[in-house]
Amino acid sequence: MARVLVVEDDAAIAQPLVRALEREGYDVTPVTSGATAVDVAAGLPVDLVVLDLGLPDLDGIEVCRRIRATHADLPILILTARREELDAVVGLDAGADDYVTKPFRLAELMARLRALQRRARPQAEQAAAQDVRVDVSARRAWHGAEELDLTAKEFDLLALLVREAGNVVTRERIMDEVWDEHWYGPTKTLDTHLSWLRRKLDDDAVHPRYITTLRGVGFRFERD
Repeated sequence: MARVLVVEDDAAIAQPLVRALEREGYDVTPVTSGATAVDVAAGLPVDLVVLDLGLPDLDGIEVCRRIRATHADLPILILTARREELDAVVGLDAGADDYVTKPFRLAELMARLRALQRRARPQAEQAAAQDVRVDVSARRAWHGAEELDLTAKEFDLLALLVREAGNVVTRERIMDEVWDEHWYGPTKTLDTHLSWLRRKLDDDAVHPRYITTLRGVGFRFERD
């Protein structure tokens, strides 16, 4: 479970944000001051930081600089009510990886966090589950001894599911990783591609051997 450090002193923003992150399965540590944020980042294993720029003690830019000085690869997303482009640029120059301007949509913020986490996470070049194998670098996949003829999206979808074999992969994560982190349209296209993929694996949606549907949540590629 990824730990998110949320640095926000406005309870009206922090509380719904923390609840949304916890619903997504994150372990959330909320703090309300910059100094505390620096201390927590130094003392706890943190996977992501959501950092407000307008803090009561240290400026968020300075907090970002201090965290980045000791955590070169830690993804940092800044929140800002400052609409001037210069402020966003300064935040990125201080070491932030991305920013969202207030007021923001929770769905967009979650998508950006998933994208940051994905970029920070090393991806396996090869993965296998049951008799299905994918080679990400070569973009090839096999079902037993037979090489599968997959479209680009079908391959990306299969590679993600096989890499996470045994774990549930949410619909939101699939849309972020296989389609685009800014995709906010209907997810019917996911169901269509999944149906095609099942057909190529000779998988039965009613009695699946490979891909199990968890309604309202996502999908799981079975390990065995």
